[in-house]
Amino acid sequence: ADLVIPVPDSGVPAAIGYAQQSGIPFELGIIRSHYVGRTFIQPGDKVRHLGVKLKHNANRALIKGKRIILVDDSIVRGTTSLKIVQMMRDAGAAEVHMRIASPPTRHSCFYGVDTPERAKLLAAKLDLGGMTDFIHADSLSFVSIDGLYKALGEAKRADIR
Repeated sequence: ADLVIPVPDSGVPAAIGYAQQSGIPFELGIIRSHYVGRTFIQPGDKVRHLGVKLKHNANRALIKGKRIILVDDSIVRGTTSLKIVQMMRDAGAAEVHMRIASPPTRHSCFYGVDTPERAKLLAAKLDLGGMTDFIHADSLSFVSIDGLYKALGEAKRADIR
């Protein structure tokens, strides 16, 4: 790949780390409007799609002809990822590889994050290949549970069974 590009703002810390570890240059290839709120919690698809379009703009001069790695914190429904990947392709990216800094979101959260019911979560419905196809990426990878523990400085997952 030629560039590591974060999905602002949630993907920035992980993208910086990915770029440092891989040696691939980090660039801000997506400009985010801070006047648009959280898109994944909007009630309808039309509002979510419009929100993503208004919220993010590609830096075409930077992206054209490049093989890019997009880094984000999570995939919930897949709406944002699908639109961001398409935006990169429309800006002329030669390849778009998506890396997610969390394990797949397969279950709803009822502790402060407004996630949809399980049936609407992309990872609850599709396997890795299906999710890759859904967002139209050339590849998709998530941090594993064990990788998440390692990133937090733990040797391995605690056995709580």
